[in-house]
Amino acid sequence: MLRVLFPGTFDPPTNGHLNIIQRCAAIYDEIEVVIAMNRGKDATFSPEERLALMEEMVSAFPNVRVHVWDRLIVEFAEKIGARLMVRGVRALSDFEYEFELSLINRGLDSRIETVLLPTDPKYFVLRSSAIKELARLDGDISSMVPPNVARALRQKLSERS
Repeated sequence: MLRVLFPGTFDPPTNGHLNIIQRCAAIYDEIEVVIAMNRGKDATFSPEERLALMEEMVSAFPNVRVHVWDRLIVEFAEKIGARLMVRGVRALSDFEYEFELSLINRGLDSRIETVLLPTDPKYFVLRSSAIKELARLDGDISSMVPPNVARALRQKLSERS
């Protein structure tokens, strides 16, 4: 059985993330989506909120599970016996960052391999910071995030105003 990790902050989860998950669900036996708690980022959603949003997004996929993790991703991989991570890349800048991250993870645990999966072209410009800014300005984000995320993001931003 081939188990793969798909880690990220997912703040907010986007249609681009969902696309990567859908594609992985068709390739791998088990997909473990890992919501990373990044203390260095000022997140819009709490880890628990992101977990709930992501669980709703992936509910149609029986081979996908969602977790929250606050330590090194290689430690999570070790805990569940996974050796493969998938990361989505949109552009050369993503590739450079993900390549360096894969080297760091491999340096921490030489058994970890990383697969870089190019995004579907229609999700090429989906950056969470741009989506949040567009939502703040009351722009249409319906093509960028699932409906549950759009509702939650509008609610969250209205609470902060």
